[in-house]
Amino acid sequence: MTVPEPFVPGVAIGHGLAYGGKSGCTVLLGPFRAAVEVRGLATGSRELDVLRPDHLVPRADAILLTGGSVFGLAAADGVVAWLHESGRGYDTGVVKVPIVPAAVVFDLHEHQTRPDSETGGAACDAAQEGHPAEGSVGAAVAATVGKIAGPAAAMRGGVGAYSLGFDGYRVGALAVVNALGDVLDGSGRIVAGARGPDGDFLDTAATLRRGGLRGEMRDVAAGTNTTLAVVATDAPLDRIGLVRLARVAGNALARRINPVHTPFDGDVIFAVSTAEEARDFGSAEVLGLGAAAQYALEEAITRGPTEASRGHR
Repeated sequence: MTVPEPFVPGVAIGHGLAYGGKSGCTVLLGPFRAAVEVRGLATGSRELDVLRPDHLVPRADAILLTGGSVFGLAAADGVVAWLHESGRGYDTGVVKVPIVPAAVVFDLHEHQTRPDSETGGAACDAAQEGHPAEGSVGAAVAATVGKIAGPAAAMRGGVGAYSLGFDGYRVGALAVVNALGDVLDGSGRIVAGARGPDGDFLDTAATLRRGGLRGEMRDVAAGTNTTLAVVATDAPLDRIGLVRLARVAGNALARRINPVHTPFDGDVIFAVSTAEEARDFGSAEVLGLGAAAQYALEEAITRGPTEASRGHR
């Protein structure tokens, strides 16, 4: 699998590990205009309200994706502190307040340490522009996919990233893949997911249609799932345009994860623009950008677990 280069200019990406290396976080540093699309039914998040198009704050300074469920949101404190020390944030006239929306995946295990403020700060220290490390890193270090038959039958999830050019702009996507469902490639073939005793894929969706594994579903209810994604571009979209971009790009999850948006997944899709100024894009332009962003996110989702299976770079 070839590595697409470069990523989107103006986005620096870094990964941090919690003490013991069993959970972590991934930060995307801006600043950028941003929007969010929430599709999962078991979400954990912080400061998503600041991404409403009518909110006072015009930009986010960073976006944090973290493991540790709600406990991992403590990593955002480290990102805020790092940004504050760097002199970044929304100028209130008294102090600059860093704006850091965050969302979590559930990767909790007994006696496992969780991302904290130090982890968030370390991710910021590691952040750099260019194509990020993929696989079992950052927020996906403990990610798995295909959990319908329990953890023993699941496979490793991971961070995936992909970018492409569109109409003179750059469009990229990063995904933290920790889904209940199976992960598919572009032809619909399962590339990572739940496996049977013989090692073959069970095909989660087909198994559910047959009414199989109902008893085992009680083990899934703990919610050890969720796919988080960020689509980014240097196209000068305003916040309404970014809302539309996130909505279209989010369809990638339904194309590459099956089943998706389940009661046990907390799927969240962010969209950001690094352009300094915004302009009003026509519907056809936004549709084109959305198609490019959806494709980038599709590829990023598939890359996450496949890069994890071969070991991250």
